[in-house]
Amino acid sequence: MTTAETTSDSTPETPARDFIHQAVADDLASGRFQPPIVTRFPPEPNAYLHIGHAKAVGVSYRIAKEFGGRFHLRFDDTNPAKEEQEYIDAIKEDLAWLGIEWGEHEYYASDYFDQLYEWAVKLIEAGKAYVDDQTGDEIRTGRGTLTTPGTNSPFRDRPVEESLDLFNRMKAGEFPNGSRVLRAKIDMASPNISLRDPVMYRVLHEAHPRTGDAWCIYPLYDFAHGQSDSLENITHSLCSMEFESHRPLYEWFIKELGIFPSRQIEFARGNITYTFTSKRRMAELIEKGHVTGFDDPRMPTLRGLRRRGFLPGSLMRFWAEAGVAKRDNNIEFAKLESILRDDLNKIAPRRMAVLDPLKVVITNYPADQVEPMDGINNPEDPDAGTRPVPFSGELYIEREDFMEDAPKKFFRLAPGKEVRLRSAYWVKCEEVIKDDSGNITELRCTYDPETRGGSNPPDGRKVKGTLHWVSANHAVDAEVRLYEHLFTAEDPTTPPKGSEDWLDNLNPDSLKVITGAKLEPALADTEPGKPVQFERMGYYCKDLVDSTPDKLVFNRTITLKDTWAKVQKKGG
Repeated sequence: MTTAETTSDSTPETPARDFIHQAVADDLASGRFQPPIVTRFPPEPNAYLHIGHAKAVGVSYRIAKEFGGRFHLRFDDTNPAKEEQEYIDAIKEDLAWLGIEWGEHEYYASDYFDQLYEWAVKLIEAGKAYVDDQTGDEIRTGRGTLTTPGTNSPFRDRPVEESLDLFNRMKAGEFPNGSRVLRAKIDMASPNISLRDPVMYRVLHEAHPRTGDAWCIYPLYDFAHGQSDSLENITHSLCSMEFESHRPLYEWFIKELGIFPSRQIEFARGNITYTFTSKRRMAELIEKGHVTGFDDPRMPTLRGLRRRGFLPGSLMRFWAEAGVAKRDNNIEFAKLESILRDDLNKIAPRRMAVLDPLKVVITNYPADQVEPMDGINNPEDPDAGTRPVPFSGELYIEREDFMEDAPKKFFRLAPGKEVRLRSAYWVKCEEVIKDDSGNITELRCTYDPETRGGSNPPDGRKVKGTLHWVSANHAVDAEVRLYEHLFTAEDPTTPPKGSEDWLDNLNPDSLKVITGAKLEPALADTEPGKPVQFERMGYYCKDLVDSTPDKLVFNRTITLKDTWAKVQKKGG
């Protein structure tokens, strides 16, 4: 995917303080930690990042920045069966797009495999870990439930020397996958299931993207995660609430190993209406052909949002303004759209594009004459200047901007009615041309040469309508893709009434493809991914994947209509 340097300067430098900021400030004040504060983002390289990851990384990144600390990117690459270099590269690219900087602080859990193995041996020697020969199903059954305690493995009291020997042989590759695991010896009756002798290592004969065939045993996430934090002197491990029950386990490892005591603080995930973040559901959409891939502009992945034209600064601003909490909340997607629209309005250059063209012939305009009109690039930015837009006697306007039998309050073009063409002239409809089926194929109009640039005529006439247009002889053809929500339900994962399939929430109108759109010539040179406003139509960007010099493809990022104000008014 081509990188587009599209950013927004709207991300707050000092977000509102919250319980995480307060906890970090208290830790510094009490001397629990000495500067620098160190945070991290630890993605597993087995999928693409989604919109929820933007919140997660943003929380950790802002904490590090606000307290003058350090931010680490660490890949928790402990499962080579599902991890690929492709995901590592994509995650780094997406984070850089968000504006996240980690400099030299890029780490991998696989960097610590030797140390993690030594610590596992230390726990075995201390009688705090043992090799278990039970199958995975037996271990799951023996762990018990939320209401019943677990039962001890028959191998729990295996002699230390025997567990050490077996663990070393596991490392040497003597045993097949699933035959043995290493478990911590904690408390099978604990009310916290995470403490019921969790598995630390499993046999997995699988080449690793970084370590190759050096290992055939790999640590599980719960053993590698906290210890990696300690090795990097992470002061504050910020994570979602799902890891709250795992915190006592991480603290047990810290205590038993006598290592750096990182502090874990949990916060709620951010749920957004009409959106989901399940990797499994994303894969299902792709497998069943409902979307084209993980970068489909309707997908909640960062790659999809980027391809659609979302600004990274808008995403980060959205999550910063949403804040952090302990309880799950449901945020209106309209709020994200409102922030995005506000940011785009400030930076997106204006261009003219006609999606459903209707030809206009100006009968009194000099034949073969072409005039360059001064089109304002962005009225919100005086420094953006103007651009020349070719004007001729044959134009295209939007078909919906003409009505033959127009009501009184229709302020666009109609027979005998006059309108202003943006940055050009006033024109008046004199004649309507139709084909044999009665379809309107052309309008015959006259123009007022004293209204050049759209200025008012000297006789004081007034019009209320201003239309965008494109010169027919200079227009470039394009395919335009109009995107809507992928789902019709605010909670896409809950099947609609009377159904058991969440996919019945799919929006059949989530994508409308328009061919034969007519664009002003300047749009042909637009950089892929860069935002533009099609005047009166919405915000668009040239597609990062499918657009080529021979075929222009533009994606609609968002319409001009802001629904967030209505949501706020309704809520108030």
